[in-house]
Amino acid sequence: MTRFALIALPLLALAPLPALAADSEMRGTVAALNDPAAQDRMADTVTAIVAALMQMQVGPLAKAVAQVDPESEAAYIPNDATVGDIAGRDPEYAERMGADVRAGTRMAGQAASALSAYAPVLKDMARDLAAQWEKERAAARR
Repeated sequence: MTRFALIALPLLALAPLPALAADSEMRGTVAALNDPAAQDRMADTVTAIVAALMQMQVGPLAKAVAQVDPESEAAYIPNDATVGDIAGRDPEYAERMGADVRAGTRMAGQAASALSAYAPVLKDMARDLAAQWEKERAAARR
């Protein structure tokens, strides 16, 4: 679940796009998502964060948990254990996460480009549907 959440981060940039369709801010968002340098920065940031998290010490926390509940599995975690030790050491995990974010950002850029192109049409459709709804609602009240 956490991996999916990190991969989906670039998609959060798409949420405001329909409302910003004609706005220069949208063009900036689309350009940033389609910029290979920005994609690399996002991926490199996630890679660095995940690599740092994997090195975070959890032994002292496990010791505290074991003191509260001596029968918990925390009692068997070594004092010098890291998140990587507990999660299963995979030396390429952070790099794979970064690559997934890079791919997700590229996909988000392509989706943003498509939304940007179709936004005026979708806006007109929404306006027409709202007008039709108002017409039907008024007819139902007669």
